[in-house]
Amino acid sequence: MAWRIDKAVVRGEIDNRTRGRVSGHIWFTGRHVPVTLELAGNCWRDLAGRRLEFTNPEPKTGDLRNIAQVQRGAVGDITASRKVKVLEFPLEQMHLYYKTGKAMPWHWGNSLYLEWFSEGNGRVVIESSAFNLKIVGEASWEMSDAEEIEQREGNGRALTAFMDRLVEAAGPPDREVMDDTPAAWELKPQTEAEAEAQQARSDLLMDRIEARINREGEAAEYEKILEEELERLRRERGEPEPTPDPFGRNAEWLEEMARAAEDTLAQSDPELEAGLRYEHPLVRRVSDLALTMRRAAGKSRWWPKGATHEHPVRELLDATMIAGPKLAGALNGQHWPPGLEFCAHTIVRLKRARGYLEDARRAADACREDKLIPAASLGSWVQELNNAAVDTDVLIAELRAKLDRGTD
Repeated sequence: MAWRIDKAVVRGEIDNRTRGRVSGHIWFTGRHVPVTLELAGNCWRDLAGRRLEFTNPEPKTGDLRNIAQVQRGAVGDITASRKVKVLEFPLEQMHLYYKTGKAMPWHWGNSLYLEWFSEGNGRVVIESSAFNLKIVGEASWEMSDAEEIEQREGNGRALTAFMDRLVEAAGPPDREVMDDTPAAWELKPQTEAEAEAQQARSDLLMDRIEARINREGEAAEYEKILEEELERLRRERGEPEPTPDPFGRNAEWLEEMARAAEDTLAQSDPELEAGLRYEHPLVRRVSDLALTMRRAAGKSRWWPKGATHEHPVRELLDATMIAGPKLAGALNGQHWPPGLEFCAHTIVRLKRARGYLEDARRAADACREDKLIPAASLGSWVQELNNAAVDTDVLIAELRAKLDRGTD
């Protein structure tokens, strides 16, 4: 899951006048000192060689406590020319269109899309069609069509290399020689940054697979796509050709990746279907809340027929429903707290669940503003979401303290 922090942006600047380097500063609500960007790579052709300034006409308060002050890492996609549908009416009136079923007036517009991968926060995205944009000065260099293709491939290689450096201390998933001597990486528990980087690399693969499946439609061959995208990552990392695999480890790993990809595309966690014997109380609370919400919404018809997933009520229900499986993947099947070697991995999963809880709380705010759900029901649900978010933060803090101690 990416950090999406566009709503809290006040203003910012992106500078790619030096080839291979993107720098900048971004100011956020509630933070007097701007976040600094120090990224390897280039923007897309429209911003390559240029300095861009942007402002948010309606910044909103956001929770940025865990966003690192200096964002060092690799460029993802950075462009101001991505085409998006822009609504031609205030968001406050959206519920009127949902209720009446009228077509929503819109036009195509340019959207600012800033994506990078940092040491401290993994994937970060700022995306908005509402920002005021201004190119400052002349371009210091121009990018050709051919260079843009090479640049995007180069960004992919740089990103992969960057993630590999972060997880290098964690070592390879399989050892070439089978013996009883523990490798150095086996003796050191994975750090949170390493776990985030490992997850980000996996997410990159899953995103590429999903994009190709969506693009190729019924003609998509999943196993072929998986093998091709794995090979693409191998080339980007500059890894040697695969060696013979007498023990079948590569085949087993491919099967595991296939299962993981299918679970990701289905937005479910494999742990939920594995007959886990232990269920954490927080998982049960959030799952029960999601079920209560869905039953009440279905009975009272709080959204119109044919409403999209962007409807605030559906966003609230969907985010809460997904938070339960994400918490289950982190907490179920093991008694708390997990062993030291599992702490970092559990933190990453908890942070993902925490993100969905935050999405649900934002959707609840929209429901309250538009009066889509009776206050009596919504008020109790928001309180439970708040409690779940706080409890998740406590669990994350406990695991971080355990990692700092370095002992069980």
